[in-house]
Amino acid sequence: MSKVPILPYTQIIAALEQDGWTVVRQRGSHIRLEKTWSDEVLKLTVPAHRPVKRSTLAKILKQARIDLERFLDLL
Repeated sequence: MSKVPILPYTQIIAALEQDGWTVVRQRGSHIRLEKTWSDEVLKLTVPAHRPVKRSTLAKILKQARIDLERFLDLL
């Protein structure tokens, strides 16, 4: 299994948008995304940092219910 990469927030958001997430709003340095999953609405907050830390990206992927390999394919 590969390590979680260190990426700028722009690449993370672009990959999440390919997975069906939509940017709802931005307040300061935090960008809010949403996605409808079966009968629930999932919500994520991505910090607008360059780069986003590995641990932060790992938590975002866990909340988004995306495994690392799938995320890397979206990049």
